[in-house]
Amino acid sequence: MNLVEPIIAFQSELRQIRRDLHAHPELCYEEQRTADVVAAQLEQWGIPVVRGLGRTGVVGIIKNGNSERAIGLRADMDALPMQEMNTFAHASRHPGKMHACGHDGHTAMLLGAARHLAQQRNFDGTVYLVFQPAEEGGAGARQMIRDGLFTQFPMDAIYGMHNWPGTASGTLSVVAGPMMASSNEFHVVVKGKGAHAAQPHKGIDPVMIAVQIAQSWQAIITREKSPLDTAVLSITQIHAGSATNVIPDEATLVGTVRTFTTPVLDLIESRMRAVAEHTAAGFGAEVEFTFKRNYPPLVNHARETAFALEVMRDVVGAERVDGNVEPTMGAEDFAFFLQEKPGCYIFIGNGEGEHRDGGHGLGPCVLHNGSYDFNDALLPIGASFWVRMAEMSLPLAR
Repeated sequence: MNLVEPIIAFQSELRQIRRDLHAHPELCYEEQRTADVVAAQLEQWGIPVVRGLGRTGVVGIIKNGNSERAIGLRADMDALPMQEMNTFAHASRHPGKMHACGHDGHTAMLLGAARHLAQQRNFDGTVYLVFQPAEEGGAGARQMIRDGLFTQFPMDAIYGMHNWPGTASGTLSVVAGPMMASSNEFHVVVKGKGAHAAQPHKGIDPVMIAVQIAQSWQAIITREKSPLDTAVLSITQIHAGSATNVIPDEATLVGTVRTFTTPVLDLIESRMRAVAEHTAAGFGAEVEFTFKRNYPPLVNHARETAFALEVMRDVVGAERVDGNVEPTMGAEDFAFFLQEKPGCYIFIGNGEGEHRDGGHGLGPCVLHNGSYDFNDALLPIGASFWVRMAEMSLPLAR
């Protein structure tokens, strides 16, 4: 690997920072301590800091030379509202909160790059270090944009990175176009008429209507959209009733829809609504249909993806780079950034879990699992990628 030597020498300090963040997880828009740690490190290295975008966001600014070109490098900072199962020394000290998605590692990798870029300044232009809050359901990227991220810090492109368990440690992967799905949720209440279960003809059974709706919705996926357009419609909750001999007044359906394109999402949402309303009406019931669009599809820009691949091969070697990784139906709010600016989002392999210290939980080392832990061996790799990204994007005149 073509890693940055000073970053390798700084690896133990980065490991300490990462494990400190892991031990002190903070949920979306609560990342005050995390932001304090990030800002203090940046200021210690002489990097100007702006705080408050997205409430708890931090932006570091490193300028060099005379070029007006600029890029943004983003790391997310928030943790998840879940219990950690690990018992090693750096496990979460806050019950019900855990860095189970590796944002502690993402933050540490960008800090490692920041230190080197500030010391060496082997680039011509501006590097904006975007430490974003509230990726886990809070749409912190969108909030930073609304607070003026791209007007206050004009940049030509923005890049992001996420660790990916199950892929060989230190490998890098990406694909142009849709790489992660949109995230959407629905909440549907079927309003019938309660009755004694022994006299169903005297009521309007919302349970049976909900079952009809649930089955009919699947035909939208299999018969109404093109088979070439990937989509998922998952009903994850059905709630109704409180007694064995009572037909309830209401039944509720809750779940998620994932797509790679907005037109497919438009089709699914409109057809879900129509099927629910007309099915309910056919049985004499009513329906309340709520559909919430959370995160849009994450679509990598072709030019920036090609450039990212060039940087990836420079850092880890072509044999450790996958330029056609399979897209995932998971979602990521970096998608909001890519709707506003050219850019690219990549994965860095986190391994299978062998890196975990003794005292880890019995579960697998996968994202959003109580036994997960970020692989500290990635710290110099990810930080070196960010450094090369900045230097190759903003080359010094020779």
